[in-house]
Amino acid sequence: MKREDYISWKEYFMGVALLAAKRSKDPNTQVGACIVDKNNIILSTGYNGFPYGCSDETYPWEREGEDTKYPYVVHAELNAILNANGKSLKGAKIYVDLFPCNECAKAIIQSGISEVIYMYDKYADSEATIASKKMFTSAGVKLTQFKSKKKKIELEFHE
Repeated sequence: MKREDYISWKEYFMGVALLAAKRSKDPNTQVGACIVDKNNIILSTGYNGFPYGCSDETYPWEREGEDTKYPYVVHAELNAILNANGKSLKGAKIYVDLFPCNECAKAIIQSGISEVIYMYDKYADSEATIASKKMFTSAGVKLTQFKSKKKKIELEFHE
């Protein structure tokens, strides 16, 4: 008799994206992404943070003021695309907890990713998200809001 309480592929990949988000050192927003091919093989992951060589001890995490994080932070989606190191992403899916901004939408479209599975769309009314949706629609990228009957998946690091 097989186990009945296993997680679905979508739950697994969104879980990986959420786990990747836990690597972000951003004190306000932690976003993770997981790119998967048509055979359910993970091609890459990413989270929001500064580029290699740019210390999170010296670059700003502030959201307002003269020197903010915004010009420096690489979003989770772009990080996942770059972390794929040239692997073909054509026809892949990207799982991300927060709906992609317009800049990430451009990279997603250009990389050949064919579906975006997202959890939250908290900036739905922003210019960036409206532009993202328009570009995704024009480019034929499928948009799917993640739904699960499970409220949580627990991980334990001890027996």
